[in-house]
Amino acid sequence: MAQAETAYTLGGGDRILIDILEVPQYSGEYQILPGGSLTLPLIGSVSLQGQTPDQAAQTLSREYARFLKRPLVTVILLNPRPLNISIAGEVNRPGSYNLSFTGGLGNSPGVQYPTLSQAIEQAGGVTLMADLRRVQLRRRQGFSSEQVLTVNLWELIQTGNQLQNVALRDGDTVFVPTLTTVNLAEVRQIATSGFAPELEEPRTVAVVGEVHRPGTYVVIGGNTATFQTTEGLPTLTHAIRLAGGIKPLADIRQIQLRRITKTGAEQIIPVNLWQFLQAGDFQQDTVVQDGDTIIVPRATDISPQESTELATATFSPDKIQVSVVGEVTEPGLVEVPPNTPLNQGILAAGGFDQKRARRSSVELIRLNPDGTVSNRKIPIDFAQGINEQSNPILQDNDIIVVGRSNSARIADTLETPLAPVGRVFDLFRLFDFLGIFF
Repeated sequence: MAQAETAYTLGGGDRILIDILEVPQYSGEYQILPGGSLTLPLIGSVSLQGQTPDQAAQTLSREYARFLKRPLVTVILLNPRPLNISIAGEVNRPGSYNLSFTGGLGNSPGVQYPTLSQAIEQAGGVTLMADLRRVQLRRRQGFSSEQVLTVNLWELIQTGNQLQNVALRDGDTVFVPTLTTVNLAEVRQIATSGFAPELEEPRTVAVVGEVHRPGTYVVIGGNTATFQTTEGLPTLTHAIRLAGGIKPLADIRQIQLRRITKTGAEQIIPVNLWQFLQAGDFQQDTVVQDGDTIIVPRATDISPQESTELATATFSPDKIQVSVVGEVTEPGLVEVPPNTPLNQGILAAGGFDQKRARRSSVELIRLNPDGTVSNRKIPIDFAQGINEQSNPILQDNDIIVVGRSNSARIADTLETPLAPVGRVFDLFRLFDFLGIFF
């Protein structure tokens, strides 16, 4: 990286002390006008724009030499003006900013120039698509030329090398370029660095596909989040949980995170949450930023073993709802854990009505993602383990229909025509009780 020149140059708004040795009547405090000029006793208007304090002292010495014998002039900066900095690219609030000095300067020790990191902080921090290795600092040199410096802020994050945290000058322009290839490990490091927005800052994220409640959600990290990862980061699984968790047929190996860069282009970042579950690869549970879209596709097939593991993941729902109707002890809507097999769903409704239920098979009615409805007749054997033929995994909003046994159907058929006779017999008994005779 080319080293930036650190000498301060004067401009409009600076307050300076001019001391002419043994000529106190011409010494004093002055504020430089917006154009960079100064009107002084005896010599009139003189421009100090773009000069260092030492260069300004030499300029004033030459001017006063026309009237004074060997004048010794000293220029001291008392109060520096705010610096106007422009910042663009992968920052959250690009634009122009006024940055102030802190402390004193020159003979007033302790002053600190505004730095590149302070400018980025003023601009709301970098986005997660920022290429911190190739940050550009553009600085005017005189009236026509421009110096371009390349700054490696990634080195500052990794090693704390403050040489990369360049001191800024009035009129500097900072440009943060866009990453061409996303490294999920580095994204996580950027998100937790001082260059990124606070973790508690809300991020609006869309979640679509194989989740229970597709839509737009506000994800918040830190201690204020409704759902949190162990690190309190606003992550992808955090957003999925807000969307009700994944559905049983979600393909968590092929999740896409779509992110819009500051140039308007769309970056598609592949995420493999199965690797997160199996190998503990926390980089896959990447941090989200405002405007992200998470797409959870549908899998063509998931094994029972994989379904069992997915059901215990933190980004799966805690409960699903299943309707069990017909000849069970407690028909109606029941809540069961994800990955519950059909047998357990029947038991959650109290099990078969022992006198009326057909216990050989049930019907499973399911609303498919394409809007169609499937209706399957499934043989029942409570000794069976999970399998797709006789004990499939239930999905949210499934309907289990338990039919009547043959004996219950016959009894119901006989009861229907005899019902009027029974009602007439009951009527005669009521008349007898009231003492009414025909």
